[in-house]
Amino acid sequence: MKKLLLLFLGVSAFSLASKAQDTVKTTSDAPLVISGSADVYYKYDFSGHANIPTSFASDQNSFSIGMFDLAAKKKVGKASFVGEISFGPRGQEQSLPTGPSGQFYHIQNLNVSYDVTDNFNLAGGYFGTFVGYEVISPVGNFNYSTSYLFTAGPFQNAGVKATYTFSPAASLMVGIFNDQWNVYTAASKINTFGAQLMVAPVKGWTAYVNLLTGPASGTIVDLTTAYQITDAFKLGLNAADKTGSGAANYKGAALYPQLAVSKAVTLGLRGEYFKQDVTGGTDITALTLTANIKSGPLTFIPEVRLDGGKDKIFTDSNGAPTKTASQFLLAAVYAF
Repeated sequence: MKKLLLLFLGVSAFSLASKAQDTVKTTSDAPLVISGSADVYYKYDFSGHANIPTSFASDQNSFSIGMFDLAAKKKVGKASFVGEISFGPRGQEQSLPTGPSGQFYHIQNLNVSYDVTDNFNLAGGYFGTFVGYEVISPVGNFNYSTSYLFTAGPFQNAGVKATYTFSPAASLMVGIFNDQWNVYTAASKINTFGAQLMVAPVKGWTAYVNLLTGPASGTIVDLTTAYQITDAFKLGLNAADKTGSGAANYKGAALYPQLAVSKAVTLGLRGEYFKQDVTGGTDITALTLTANIKSGPLTFIPEVRLDGGKDKIFTDSNGAPTKTASQFLLAAVYAF
């Protein structure tokens, strides 16, 4: 009996050790997840020249490229990393230039994180900003052209942050970031504070209240929310107020209603009000009608945009100042 017991314990120990080794092997061999996108577009401004001063898609009457975006992430146990780079004009005028000429090669994200507990995460590095509704990658946006709020706000922030998840319906992030936007090194001091409160009041509705404040870049208070009201109808909202030093001050709001008319086709409208330099700047309203036509990983995006200013901030076909601008574009975005 004693020998049988020892044999049983030996077999059990060997089995547990084998399972432990298998677990370690499975964990350490967690796959490297690769994702990204490629996008191209044609745009025509009815003035005959580039006219609407928002980010990206600025080429006029040309078959043009957006960017090739490549992201990698991996998680082993409680530790993970994210790295993302882009090649092409859509990433040229923002983020971190690292190529020989300082163009066409940009780091979008580069950060590491650690799950201290199931609910508490620490992360550090270079992050796509948590402020705002729209993002750099066209895969993350419904409209191909971007809003004035997106162009005026930050694209990236470098720093460290802590996130606590109270429940699936609420979380809080607080962080300390470098003094300037869109660069990974501090120009003078690490003196910017950021916070994000996430709440999900009901199924399909998520809201983010964002704060970013520092003496070098000023203070932004931002609300970003989206509600999937029905299976076919979604409503989004972005509102922001920027004050203080650094980048120009502004305030504005954008509404994003979207209606799926079939499994492959969704129609959306972005209606935006924007006022830059609130002490005496120009009021702008912009209406953008966009369709997303999907075929597997490929999305075709036809879009018509009409912008109007209280002052003559645009130019007509003769180069004379005017209060209005309009454009048409057709984009194709492939996500993988």
